[in-house]
Amino acid sequence: MSTRVLIDHRQGGAAVLRHPEKAHRPDNPIQRKPAWIRVKAPTHPVYHETHALMRQNRLVTVCEEAACPNIGECWSQRHATMMIMGEVCTRACAFCNVATGQPQPLDAGEPARVADAVAKLGLRHVVVTSVDRDDLPDGGAAHFAAVIQAIRKAAPATTIEVLTPDFLRKPGGAETVAAARPDVFNHNLETVPRLYPAIRPGARYYQSLRLLDRVKQLAPGLFTKSGLMVGLGETRTEVMQVMDDLRIAEVDFLTIGQYLQPSVKHAAVAEFVTPEGFADYAALARAKGFLLVSATPLTRSSYHADADFAALKAARG
Repeated sequence: MSTRVLIDHRQGGAAVLRHPEKAHRPDNPIQRKPAWIRVKAPTHPVYHETHALMRQNRLVTVCEEAACPNIGECWSQRHATMMIMGEVCTRACAFCNVATGQPQPLDAGEPARVADAVAKLGLRHVVVTSVDRDDLPDGGAAHFAAVIQAIRKAAPATTIEVLTPDFLRKPGGAETVAAARPDVFNHNLETVPRLYPAIRPGARYYQSLRLLDRVKQLAPGLFTKSGLMVGLGETRTEVMQVMDDLRIAEVDFLTIGQYLQPSVKHAAVAEFVTPEGFADYAALARAKGFLLVSATPLTRSSYHADADFAALKAARG
């Protein structure tokens, strides 16, 4: 396993713990992945071109920070998910590989650099996400809006999807981002309510639901989206209840993917859901009325997001 899931090299090049809050936890051995989940190491030359552009523009991507298994495929097609507001998160979710700690101040030049990379990559659709910034009065909502505006100026033909934090106790966050008019507003519930205290302790399930509902009220024409991980110990009945909750909030698009354990200090995988199990979840979600459903072991929020956006528009039409 790469040491990047345990050790980071921030703070002037000094090695620091990537997840200091998890250091005291007992190890959870990492299980061998089944054949349907293994991916090949990236070798395509376009992958390396995308990597070079990200470094040239001093950008952070969730593809790298969250150790996404699809990075080779996506970057080889020049698809990269931008992670704004730094690479250090103020939360400490048990599933996430993004570094935790005290973030640096916001970089006012970041929106322009993100927009420049989007234009140079020639993206038809871009996904912009962020770390949680509970240290900021608005949770970073105004910075999201600035990034959207910069992309609109530099690449007016590109459609924009945002994957935002929950803006917990940050009044007006949803309103600020929705007013900037992205094409898709995504906020992931991640797991079922029973598992929130262990898996997503800094968040509140019903706050996340209210956020999605509020965005739909503010901008009924805006596509809304949410995602779940499975394999954390949830039951089929609990997943079905989350689907119902999301439909009540009029969420259009649901993604469901397999949780993969980043390190021995993260939450253990309780189950590797089979492809047949994902097909079952997809059928259930479609029956409940989602415009679009993506449910496979390797599904992630921004996986095939450009094609999915085209499918969303067609489904609404």
